Amino acid sequence: MNDVDYYSTSCHVILYTDDILLLASSISELEKLLHACENELLWLDMSINFKSASSLPWVTEIKYLGVHVVRSKVFKCDIRDEKRSFYRSANEIFGKIGRFVPEDVTLQLIQSKCMPALLYGLDALTLNKSEITSLDFVINQCFMKLFCTSDINIVQQMF
Repeated sequence: MNDVDYYSTSCHVILYTDDILLLASSISELEKLLHACENELLWLDMSINFKSASSLPWVTEIKYLGVHVVRSKVFKCDIRDEKRSFYRSANEIFGKIGRFVPEDVTLQLIQSKCMPALLYGLDALTLNKSEITSLDFVINQCFMKLFCTSDINIVQQMF
């Protein structure tokens, strides 16, 4: 792999089991990275499945391991699907149990079923203030529904 200048190439390699995700800021950098991987795999007596790699699209977003990585100058992911999953799970809980269950039981269900959907993959990200505010909004909406209030101050006191 010594034919690639790692200090002048801005690229990233993410490995998970038998998948390799290559991220680069230009086509030429991606091509260098592909050749370096190909050489390394040949050295390891492995190969790339060229049937699925014959046409490499240049995309602005990709879903990898359930996380939507989006084109940006910094590593960034789109968390809209996670928020939708949270709302869907929370509404399912509210729809099935109604108002007949104590709030602490509902809260435990939300914590165990909904929060993992919302927080999936976030530990790999550095969230900016707007993304944190967006996640806070989702959680605040759920608490407002749980405690039958539209007053954000009441919800914040509950935290």
